[in-house]
Amino acid sequence: MSDGLVIEGVSVARAGRTVVREVSLAAPLGEVTTILGPNGAGKSSLALGVAGLLRLTTGTVTLNGQRVSGLRPDRVRSAGVAVVPEGRKLLTDLSVEDNLAVACYAYEKAAAKTGLEYALSLFPELEKLWDQPARALSGGEQQMLVLAQALVSRPKVLLVDELSLGLAPIVVQRLERTLADVATSGVGILLIEQFANVALALATTAYVMEGAMIRYSGTAQELKDHPELLHSAYLLRD
Repeated sequence: MSDGLVIEGVSVARAGRTVVREVSLAAPLGEVTTILGPNGAGKSSLALGVAGLLRLTTGTVTLNGQRVSGLRPDRVRSAGVAVVPEGRKLLTDLSVEDNLAVACYAYEKAAAKTGLEYALSLFPELEKLWDQPARALSGGEQQMLVLAQALVSRPKVLLVDELSLGLAPIVVQRLERTLADVATSGVGILLIEQFANVALALATTAYVMEGAMIRYSGTAQELKDHPELLHSAYLLRD
């Protein structure tokens, strides 16, 4: 498969320890793909590796057949892969407007305007918070803002690490609907989640990661129909 994001044999080391070991998976365009797994499984390190924020020790990452691994983070994003890391990292003293302006900075004026309009069409709530500092926003509003920052680039693939962390169920449902709409428009979504019920409600394909490795790959429906498969994968250890 060449269309979409393809991760092949990727390993990542941190502090001399391998935290991602020879992971291979694909996130096709127009679909939601999920990576499930407990804390410490290596999911976030994989996301940072895809984003170019951590060096890959083995393997490659391609988008539509073009290699993006080894590029600087800004080049990864300009190639079409937007990554939303865990933790809602914002410039908290700056306003919503300024946080989005920073996200648009690298793009030509017309592209930035189009991208901003697109992001705000998905999260119109942010316009009412335009002058508010990011630190004054609720957790859900901050998550909307970091997603909007990624979406201004009009990515081909959006990777979101821990969409639901610390958020109320009603907020998560709102974000789920938006990601589903984005996928329907043709964007590939790679959703990294600790909570299976959130991810499996959206995904077509699911992977389970534990102990730095992929322990299961298959359809999301299979995991919904047979939750013992997910339970077994979570309990595996090296």
